[in-house]
Amino acid sequence: MSTTETSQFVRLRVELVVEVENVEAITGAALGRIAADADMPADERVHAESAVAEDTAEALAYLIDPFDLVGEVPGVELAQASWSSEGIDYDPDSPEWGLDEDDDREDEEEDGEDRVG
Repeated sequence: MSTTETSQFVRLRVELVVEVENVEAITGAALGRIAADADMPADERVHAESAVAEDTAEALAYLIDPFDLVGEVPGVELAQASWSSEGIDYDPDSPEWGLDEDDDREDEEEDGEDRVG
């Protein structure tokens, strides 16, 4: 079989750290998106509105859609996606905040190494 006849799946890992400059804007936009979702059941809507109002990270998760990241990429169809958000303590000058930190850890685990650092 040629490459064009088979489907190729690629896991794309993206980790973002964003600085929230306007909590009210994010919360308002998330509440607006929830209100515009006509297919959302009433009990789920109440839960979503409460979560968004109480937690900025939850509000941001309602606004970020993995499909938006690949929806315009030619020849790609999103097969599965999951994402989460959480508030963190972030110091960009700290050596602990390397962008590929998790990747290094996974490589060590695959190689059977377990470094204590």
